[in-house]
Amino acid sequence: MHTPSKPVRALAAATAAIAMTACVTLPVPAQATAASVAAAPEIPDTPAGRQLGWLLDAVKRTPIADGELGLHFSADFLKAIPPAQVNQVLAAFAAMTLERLVSAQDTQLVARVVVAAKPYELLLSVDGAGLIAGLQFREPLQPRPAPKSWTEVDERLRAATPQAGFLAAELGSDGRCRPVHTLAAGEPRPLGSMIKLYVLGAVAERVRSGALGWNTQLTITPELKSLPTGELQDRPDGSKVSVLEAAKLMISISDNTATDLLIHKVGRKAVERTMRAWGVNDKRNVPLMTTRDLFVLKGADYPRHAKRYLSLNDAKQRVYLEKVTARVPLSKIQAWPEPRELGSVEWYASPNQICRAYAGLVKLGDRRIGEIMSINDAGLALDPAEWPVRWFKGGSEPGVSDLSFLARTAAGKAYVVTTMAIDPTAPIPDQTLVEQLAIAAGSFTLAKNP
Repeated sequence: MHTPSKPVRALAAATAAIAMTACVTLPVPAQATAASVAAAPEIPDTPAGRQLGWLLDAVKRTPIADGELGLHFSADFLKAIPPAQVNQVLAAFAAMTLERLVSAQDTQLVARVVVAAKPYELLLSVDGAGLIAGLQFREPLQPRPAPKSWTEVDERLRAATPQAGFLAAELGSDGRCRPVHTLAAGEPRPLGSMIKLYVLGAVAERVRSGALGWNTQLTITPELKSLPTGELQDRPDGSKVSVLEAAKLMISISDNTATDLLIHKVGRKAVERTMRAWGVNDKRNVPLMTTRDLFVLKGADYPRHAKRYLSLNDAKQRVYLEKVTARVPLSKIQAWPEPRELGSVEWYASPNQICRAYAGLVKLGDRRIGEIMSINDAGLALDPAEWPVRWFKGGSEPGVSDLSFLARTAAGKAYVVTTMAIDPTAPIPDQTLVEQLAIAAGSFTLAKNP
């Protein structure tokens, strides 16, 4: 991918300061790169769509008054990127025209725009008040063809990342994963937001036991709020959200606050038990961190909290999470652009174990799990007629890009594909995500037609 112009880089870099990306799945970029996503001919009447409409008009009349910017950008955005800088960037896009929408949800969208015959992807997200909280312009990522052989899969994975993990497996009716092709599939690697598969499993197990229901209400409190991605962090303190809505947000847009609400409800140890039951016994997962814990350990007064935490035994680590990290204000957390503590402060499982997690979710037999897991397939380029069921969860932070999928054929055969791209020394390029999607799509076809 070519380097954008200077004002574009400035906006993207400043946006990163408030759009934290650790332990998220990057659902918007994934959808944006999928060739199968249909073009949208008009702007939707949603919070994100309305701000896109305003932006398309506003770029033609810069400089925009500070008061007007305050009506459309969040206070945190304008604190990180002052109005003068916003105007400087938007002025560079004065001739911007909308070509099409690549993907659109209520609070976020990806649009293809053109400036002087040059295409860009515009990524826009809004907060709970409908104000722009994230805005980025980037050159379009280049689609990649699906691999035609397992040899090609291995070659492309090794070329894409220093540390690759891969599994394509058939999920039998007996709930067992039968590998079709692997690459370092037994090696535990950082999960990022794929930990949310296990959180969902723990929640569903508690529902099955009768300890709670999908309609059980959770209360959003300041101490349980995390950082984006997500939208629940922007809702007022004291707001209620059902377990089902939180679970849907946790999986579909990788809502970190939703995740922490659910962990708080079922308890850290419940998620730890689910991980062990599904074959994950890595000691680094104990005690289980919330997303907020990870943000604090890596982003608040780093490396002080991380070093202190890692020096403690499990029991004292639990106390540290409850008594120390939980009290660090979100405002103290700073984004980290380079990989940090990937081998010690994260969540861990191998591609083989991720397949067992999908098997565990299927075995629970709760139709709500299917609803939750099917909302966002990350733009996986599979024919819906041939593959009517498609589940997805991914995870990322600097140096981590993980994608995992379950897809079921119209004839009822199920397959799981997981790709893990890790680089302890540098962030994973966006183009690697495109490569992972192409490899995953091709792998389902290869597994189905050996």
